[in-house]
Amino acid sequence: MARLAFVLDRSVAPLVKARAKADLADPLQVAAPIPGLIAALLVSVGSRVKKGDKLFMMEAMKMQTTVYAPVEGVVSELHVALGDTVESKDLLIKLKPVG
Repeated sequence: MARLAFVLDRSVAPLVKARAKADLADPLQVAAPIPGLIAALLVSVGSRVKKGDKLFMMEAMKMQTTVYAPVEGVVSELHVALGDTVESKDLLIKLKPVG
């Protein structure tokens, strides 16, 4: 009688590092709205942004999407770099409240 067995190969590692997902209920966490490539990064750590300021631009299927700041704040963490490929809902930028 034939049997099927699976052997886990621990020497194989993923080529792409998995990114943390953003908490969509938290307006201070900015997520990727679509899967795609980071085409332009318009802020850096320490940048002060107002609601509606451009944060970055993404490119997917030859179309560009601009992502705007959901609230006023200061960029405290940047989890992405120019040219990175991201998935939908990946955490890209963390803001901290002003003041």
